[in-house]
Amino acid sequence: MTRIYTIILLLTLSFTAPTKNDFNELFVNVAEQGSPAVVSIISEKIEKIDNFFFFSPFDPFFDPFGENPHQQERKAQSLGSGVIIDKEKGYIVTNNHVIEGAQEIIVVLEDKREIEAQLVGSDPLSDLAIIKIGADDLTQVTFGDSNQLQIGEWVIAIGSPFGLHLNHTVTAGIISAVGRSDVISKANFENFIQHDAAINPGNSGGALFDLNGSLIGINTAIATDGMSRSNAGVGFAIPINQAKRVIEDLINGGKVLRGYLGVAIQDIDENKAKVLGVESKKGAFVSMVVKGGPASNAGILEKDVILSMNSIPVENSTQLRNDVSNLHPGDTVIFSIIRDNMTISVPVILGTRPDQASLQNSYINNFYDLIGLVVEENSDGSGVIVLEINPNSEVYQQNLRKGDIITEIGRKNIIDKNDYDDEIGKYKIGDSIMIKAIRDGINIYIAFEITEWR
Repeated sequence: MTRIYTIILLLTLSFTAPTKNDFNELFVNVAEQGSPAVVSIISEKIEKIDNFFFFSPFDPFFDPFGENPHQQERKAQSLGSGVIIDKEKGYIVTNNHVIEGAQEIIVVLEDKREIEAQLVGSDPLSDLAIIKIGADDLTQVTFGDSNQLQIGEWVIAIGSPFGLHLNHTVTAGIISAVGRSDVISKANFENFIQHDAAINPGNSGGALFDLNGSLIGINTAIATDGMSRSNAGVGFAIPINQAKRVIEDLINGGKVLRGYLGVAIQDIDENKAKVLGVESKKGAFVSMVVKGGPASNAGILEKDVILSMNSIPVENSTQLRNDVSNLHPGDTVIFSIIRDNMTISVPVILGTRPDQASLQNSYINNFYDLIGLVVEENSDGSGVIVLEINPNSEVYQQNLRKGDIITEIGRKNIIDKNDYDDEIGKYKIGDSIMIKAIRDGINIYIAFEITEWR
């Protein structure tokens, strides 16, 4: 019996809880190891400002449609942070908004050295950028695994809030949430770590560490009370696993090449789930398929529900969008899709995501038909009803409007949408066309040349 008690006592002593000093030591070690790899970034740009002291609306030299003779140039500075990721080559990751438009970028190291940096590449959609310095005796971070983060886990932020006099400020907090989106812009690829370590203007581009001292995120944004720019206990960081893909592309080519599916997608709410006959609100609803895009070529259809991607469940449209963008053009992806209450697998070879302007144009082009219309069946009789009309189209200039009923194209009577689609398909840019429409019981004939309105 004595022997048993001895064993229990030894086991108890070997598994004693960490002391206050042990816990403190974790934070101290991260601060000591991480600070040398975090830098301050001074971004300088030339801004044009109006000198209102000398401005007069009666000035004979003032041209409201030309140059303002009283406009002056000034050098503006902004401050941010960055993280050294390669000490040999001098690569530093930061936020795009820290260096955007800069004519000169100065990096200030922990040992007070000031070094001019060159821009390697930037990506506004992820708000990341890579700059490079030439210097010896640099310290780089160790990458962590942001996919393994847990809500409630301790994190440490290091950066330069409010100015150089507060550089290498260390703050601590916990992870409040992961997968946050629509924080900055719906157009951006956002999958933020939300945490409550105090960060403020100047922290942008700085480091977020776990208690092992590994880099798990790049601090990017804060939520405020709307009255100030100061911390309100809600900060956002780009997960390092998401940043790695962007960093690799920027270093290798200065530009990020993203996978492209060629669909417009929506989340599945309760009503959509009922109508579609799906049990869960998880997945992504395909609201539009871009003609000639990767999804269209593979056979994905409008109203499909994408359940998984390479056997990984799709939680919502934001996740699918981010996951596709993290892959490379040319990658083959297997999508699990529900269509007409049946589950099917569709392999898709991803394309290259166009720039934002081209992407929007592709959606617009897909939305309207050749002459700039969106039509549907006329439930009250023959013909098709004009639902939408592009204001840049020639048919709009010729006074066709929403609600008009098209009953004839050329000499062909239009009974339904199939008739309409068949006839429109016979035309091309440069052809002349005549349309008969009914508005308030009155016949209207519109003749015009089909022009490129896109």
